[in-house]
Amino acid sequence: MEYVSLGKTKEKISRIGLGAWQFSEAWGVTEYEKAKSVVGKAVELGINFFDTAMAYGLGLSENILGKALKEIGVKRDDVFVTTKIIPDFLTPDDIFKSVEHSIKVLGLGYIDGLLIHWPPVWHNYPTRMYAKYLEKLVFMGKVRYLGLSNYPVELVESFRSNLSKVDVEIFQHRYNLVERWAEEEIIPYAEKHGITLQAWSPIAKGALTGKYTPDNLPKFTDVRAREPVFHPQNFEKVWTLVQLLKKIGEKYGKTPTQVALNWLVMSSPVVVPIPGAKSPEQVTELAGSVDWRLSFEDWIAIDELSKAIRLSYSVYYLSYSPT
Repeated sequence: MEYVSLGKTKEKISRIGLGAWQFSEAWGVTEYEKAKSVVGKAVELGINFFDTAMAYGLGLSENILGKALKEIGVKRDDVFVTTKIIPDFLTPDDIFKSVEHSIKVLGLGYIDGLLIHWPPVWHNYPTRMYAKYLEKLVFMGKVRYLGLSNYPVELVESFRSNLSKVDVEIFQHRYNLVERWAEEEIIPYAEKHGITLQAWSPIAKGALTGKYTPDNLPKFTDVRAREPVFHPQNFEKVWTLVQLLKKIGEKYGKTPTQVALNWLVMSSPVVVPIPGAKSPEQVTELAGSVDWRLSFEDWIAIDELSKAIRLSYSVYYLSYSPT
C-alpha cells in the first residue's frame, strides 16, 4: 500500500481510503458482521484512512466503523478517521454536543479529522462564529484536524481567515472521470495550500465499474436510479469511457474501477479517493488501484475521452412534458 502525508501534517495516510456511507440504510450494509468484514479487509490490505459522517444513518455508520476498528484490534494511532458534522449543527451549543456525541458513537476517544459536511445554507450561520468554535475543539483535544466538504473557494477563504492557530488540512469533493469540476478551482487551491482532497464518488456511484451497461442500468429501487450519470442520455456517453477503461485495464491486468481510480491518483498529489465497498472482495479491488501507475500515453487517452463527456444534470427535469 502507498502512503502520503495528510495536508501539511506528518500524518501518514493510505493513498486510497475507504468511505463508509454504505454502512447505512441508504446503501443497505447494516448487518454488523458483514460491515466488519469490509473494514477488516481494508485494515489487512494497509488502508488506514476511513471516512464517515454524522448524517450516514444518523450515527449508524460512525458506530459500525468505530466498533469494527476496535474489535479488529487495530491500534488507535494506526488509523485516521474523518467524520463530518451536519451543517444544521453549527450553532455554539450544537457543535459541542454533537461532536461529543460523535466521539461517543465512534468509540475511538477522539476524532482525527472533523469536516463540515457542506455549508450551512439553510440557516446562514456566520462563518466566523462556527470557525472559532470548531477551532476550540482542536484546542481541547477532541478533534485533531479540521476540514471542509463541498465548500467553494470563497467560503474556504472566509473560514480559514477566522482560524487563529490551526488551518484546514482536508477537503472533500465530488471528483471522478466524468465529473471533473473540482479541477477548475478546488484542486489547484488544495495543491497551492497543501490540503489533502478526499475524492468522493470517485467511480461515479459505480457508473465507471463496468457493472452497468446501457441495457442494464440501476433499478428504480436502487439509490443510484435517479443519479443523472445513469440517465440513458448521459450513460450512453459514459459507456464509451467505460469501454476504454476496460481495454486499457486488460494491458495491466486491472479492472475498469482500478484504472479509473489510478487515473485520479496520478492526476494530483493531493487527491486521495475514498470509494465505498460492500464486500471484502470489493475492498481488495479498491486496494489494487494503487501501487502501480498507468503509462503517460494511457493516462492521456483516458483524459482526452473523459474531457469530451458533458453530463446534463437537468436531464430528468427536461424529460418532463407539461400537460
